[in-house]
Amino acid sequence: MRTSTSDHLRRQVHRRPATISDVAAAAGVSTATVSRVLNSNYPVAAATRERVLRAVAKLGYAANANARALAQSDTKTIGIIVPELVDPFFGYMVRGLERAAQASGRLAIIATTGSKPETALTLIDRMQERRVDAVIVVSGGSDDAAYRRQLAHRADALAAMGSRLVLCAHPPLGIPSAARSVAYDNEGGAYAVTEHLIANGHRRIALVGGEADRPTIALRREGYLRALRSRGIDVDESLIRAEGFGHDAGYATTRSLLDDGLGVTAIFAVNDTIAAGAYDALDDAGIRIPLDVSVVAYDDTPLAASLSPKLTTVHVPLEQLGREALRAAFDEPDAFSRTPEDGLTLGVHLVHRDSVAVPPR
Repeated sequence: MRTSTSDHLRRQVHRRPATISDVAAAAGVSTATVSRVLNSNYPVAAATRERVLRAVAKLGYAANANARALAQSDTKTIGIIVPELVDPFFGYMVRGLERAAQASGRLAIIATTGSKPETALTLIDRMQERRVDAVIVVSGGSDDAAYRRQLAHRADALAAMGSRLVLCAHPPLGIPSAARSVAYDNEGGAYAVTEHLIANGHRRIALVGGEADRPTIALRREGYLRALRSRGIDVDESLIRAEGFGHDAGYATTRSLLDDGLGVTAIFAVNDTIAAGAYDALDDAGIRIPLDVSVVAYDDTPLAASLSPKLTTVHVPLEQLGREALRAAFDEPDAFSRTPEDGLTLGVHLVHRDSVAVPPR
C-alpha cells in the first residue's frame, strides 16, 4: 500500500536525521528532483519546487551533513533584493548593507523588484543558484499569507544549503522558518507623530499614501489609529487614503481630500516623498503650511529638510538597518537585542521642524 506523506512525516519524527530520500518520499518526487531544487542546477516546475521546500522544512533536512558541508563553503558573496534604488529610503539601507559587506570582505550583488513581490521570490531563487552566503530582502513585499509562506519555504531551502534569508525593514513572518528579520518601530513612530498633531490641537487628521497590504503601511496605520483612539477621537475612514506611493500619489490624494471638503487641518503622509506631493497640492490650492494645514511624514530622508517649510517627520535609522541585517545574516556579535526568533526592532524618533502649527480657528 502506498505510504502517505503524513504517515511518513509522523514516523520520521522519532527516527534518525532526515535524508534526501526522506524528503523525496515526503514530497512525492525522486531524489534527483530534490537535488535539483536544493542545488538550483536544473529547471523544476514551481508547484514541485514548493512541495520539496515544504518537505525540507517539515523534516528539518537543513540539519543534515550536506548542509553543514555547504555552510563551510563561504563564497564571500551576499545577495541584496530591493524594490528600487532611486528612492532614498531604500538607497540608504542598501548603502549601509554594502558598506558593511565591503568591511567584512564580501561582495554584494544587488537586484531590484520594481515593488513586485513575485519578482522578489524569483530573485531569491536566482541568488540561491549562485550559492550566495546570504540573501537580504529589503522592505517592500506583501502581507499576503501565501507570500509569507513562500518566503518561509525559501528561507528553509537557503538554510538547507548553509545560507540564510534576512528580511530588512520588514517585520517577522509570523510563521516558523529559518528567516531572520531586522525591523524598526513603524507603529510607535506613527503613534508619536499623530500624537504630536493631536497635542497641537488637530482632530481632523488625514492619513495619506501607501498601499494597504504593505506590512510597514499597515503598522503605520495602526499607530495612527491607536493615537486617535487613545485621545477619544472618532476614526473617520474617509480621511484614510492608501492610494499609492510617490510624489504624484501624494499630490493626487491631497487634491481629492480638498475637493471632498472634509475639513482636514493636518495631513500625515506615510513617507517624505508623498508629503512633498501634498506640499505641492496645498500650494496650488493656495493653502499655507502650517498656518492653514499642518503636514507630517515618516522616514526623515534628506528631502524632509529641503522642503519649505522644513518637514516634521519620523527618523528611521536607515543605514543602521542595513548594517544590522548583515550582522544578523552571519550571527555577528551584538546583532540582536532580543532572541533571534524575535528578531531585532530598532527605535525611531520624531524630528520637530517647521510644518506643524495649531489649527486655524
